[in-house]
Amino acid sequence: MRILKENHQGFSTTLAFALIPLSGFATDIYLPSLPAMARDLQISAAEAQLSLVLFMFSLGVSQAFIGSILDSFGRYRIGVAALAVFSLTSFVIALVPDIHVIYIMRVIQGLMISLVVVGKRAYFVDLFSGEKLKHYISLFSIIWACAPIMAPFLGGYLQSLFGWRSNFYFLGFFSLMFMVLELIYSGESLKHPHPFKTKAITQVYGNMLRTADFTLGVIIIGICFGQVVIYSLSSPFIIQRVFGHSPVVSGYSSLLAGISVMTGGIIAKSLIKLPLARKVTAALTIQLSLSLLMTLTSTFSSNIYTLVGFTMGIHIAGGFIFNIIYGYCLSRFSKNAATASGLTGGVMYVVSSMFSYGLANLLAVKSQALLGAANITMVLAVIVLFIAFNRYSLARQPQPVLRPEPAVS
Repeated sequence: MRILKENHQGFSTTLAFALIPLSGFATDIYLPSLPAMARDLQISAAEAQLSLVLFMFSLGVSQAFIGSILDSFGRYRIGVAALAVFSLTSFVIALVPDIHVIYIMRVIQGLMISLVVVGKRAYFVDLFSGEKLKHYISLFSIIWACAPIMAPFLGGYLQSLFGWRSNFYFLGFFSLMFMVLELIYSGESLKHPHPFKTKAITQVYGNMLRTADFTLGVIIIGICFGQVVIYSLSSPFIIQRVFGHSPVVSGYSSLLAGISVMTGGIIAKSLIKLPLARKVTAALTIQLSLSLLMTLTSTFSSNIYTLVGFTMGIHIAGGFIFNIIYGYCLSRFSKNAATASGLTGGVMYVVSSMFSYGLANLLAVKSQALLGAANITMVLAVIVLFIAFNRYSLARQPQPVLRPEPAVS
């Protein structure tokens, strides 16, 4: 096993931060290309959107269970292999433009990205503790928000210049480059592997899921992320087909939405010492008010400025809530860092993909008014869940020991 060298730790930490947004890059870079992809492959908008949802669902389901494997067998070698497979599948998507092949490749990519991202989140818990760990964890959602900022912006230009396949060529070369850097500068960060025992692992998952504040928190961030996803799914079609703008404009709108998520995360980090309940309640009030205004305003003014303007405000508040609850969930079980990280990210992606794709198709979100209605539905769901979360978090008991103690011989 190749142990991480001390003189490489600084650059390896930078690599870990750089790989955390990879799931967002794999999701967001081809958002401006969805209408062109649907047209080129002669499929419906829902079929094109499904390629995104299948990736997210695979990413979510695999993350929920992959943490125990990484806690037992390490992060480094598995992560390098996953980057190699992700790169290969990206090239396959670009070279074999068949929607069914794309679906299969996207499911495989979801699994590969989960191996990389869960391992990199756990990397920080492996190496750091105390205030430094809390500082790094609070940066996760801010760093993660880089993908919704940069990826659609880049994807819009790639689409305009080279077509939708260029997005996947970019992902292939991008992941290949990081695989090489990992081979040179990174190494294994896990110091004390857990034995891979099914019964013990099942007990860990059971204890985590029975912890009410953790489970409710994960569902809350899933719905918060779902607000970002439903905008990502619907906005290219609204902006390009309803408002008549180009893919580049669609990319810029997603860039502004991503900046808004990051801004919310930065504000949350600056207010880290304020009481959790007060902060989240204020943010939910702002979200609900803006969602109602978004819907009402559409009756007399619906254009790209009102669409993006209201979305930015909703996403700032959503990013604020996400940062707070995400950090709470990740730090809830430090004894099983990768498992908790995987379960948090996994359930989040499953919830967000189900909520966003379900609402996008149930409401047929193709206008500002319907997008506002979808946001109202999601905010109301979060309000109900947060009331229960706050009750359980206030009554939080000391963290239980999840791994059973070895029998005394």
